[in-house]
Amino acid sequence: MKQLLEFLGFIALVQGAMGLVHEFTDWHIGLVQRVGFLDGFGIYASVALVVLAFALFAAAESRKPG
Repeated sequence: MKQLLEFLGFIALVQGAMGLVHEFTDWHIGLVQRVGFLDGFGIYASVALVVLAFALFAAAESRKPG
């Protein structure tokens, strides 16, 4: 379970960072820009993904190994 939480946290962190890069540099990378209902809310969605990633890392760290 700990590895799954770490993996999901990593994916959320990467997608959030790529969404922020897209918003500030206009590079066409990441999944946030491709989700239609998030149009105009890309920065908020990307920041939410980064915060979610840190929450998932904290939850993974609180789990017992094994």
